[in-house]
Amino acid sequence: MSDKKDEDELAGTEAPFVSHLIELRDRIVRALIAVAIAFGVLAFYPGFGPLYDLLAQPLVANLPAGTKLIATNVISPVMVPLKITLMAAFLVVLPYVLYQVWAFVAPGLYSHEKRLVLPLVVSSTGLFFIGVAFCYFLVIPAMSKFIQSFSPSAITAAPDIEQYFGFVLTLFLVFGIAFEVPVAVVVLARMGLVSIEQLRKMRGYFVVGAFIVAAVVTPPDVISQLSLAIPMCVLYEIGILAAQVFIKHTKAPEDPAPGTGSAEDKSA
Repeated sequence: MSDKKDEDELAGTEAPFVSHLIELRDRIVRALIAVAIAFGVLAFYPGFGPLYDLLAQPLVANLPAGTKLIATNVISPVMVPLKITLMAAFLVVLPYVLYQVWAFVAPGLYSHEKRLVLPLVVSSTGLFFIGVAFCYFLVIPAMSKFIQSFSPSAITAAPDIEQYFGFVLTLFLVFGIAFEVPVAVVVLARMGLVSIEQLRKMRGYFVVGAFIVAAVVTPPDVISQLSLAIPMCVLYEIGILAAQVFIKHTKAPEDPAPGTGSAEDKSA
């Protein structure tokens, strides 16, 4: 009798679960196709070489005149430009990838939750790009110049292209993720895990933590450490202000009196 009851309770759940898996597969495939298309376009124009030159420019501009990067691995001259093009393709279609994530989860959200999620998706994308651009245009050139100023005249710097790519990719991820601080603050406050007043009181602890994180994840030079820690502190303050606005405009409506229906229906 019990087995039959359990069977009845589970009846019909397989189809929705399978349909969700199919939808998830389709959206992942769409995202991968978008990356592949962007990769093909970038490979055609501007091409592997120009993309690599663009990535290497902040470092090469601060090396001694005539100095080039070197390849210590036989296949590095082929693999590194391919990896750089793939990374660029992913960045180009990142808004579309995040849209696929949003489209997958949106049907299960209330309208007041959608008012929170969509701005967070857009702002997190923009902040990630700002962090990468900040690293490329300001941090890497300043850090390269700073390091070269301490290099003895008897040493000719000729970094390996594979190591440089790994180094730059790590910095891009570090700064891109670090610039998501306002989004993290808004989410924590909106979920009720911390209040706005608590966030203000934790300001000093965050400043100390930001400098510790910067010292751990960036190269051992003061330029890159300050370039990460100071923006994180500024973005924390922006996150507190943004959290006040989001909490005000994304509150769930009041529950109606019993018998008058649900407060809000989920979107189909």
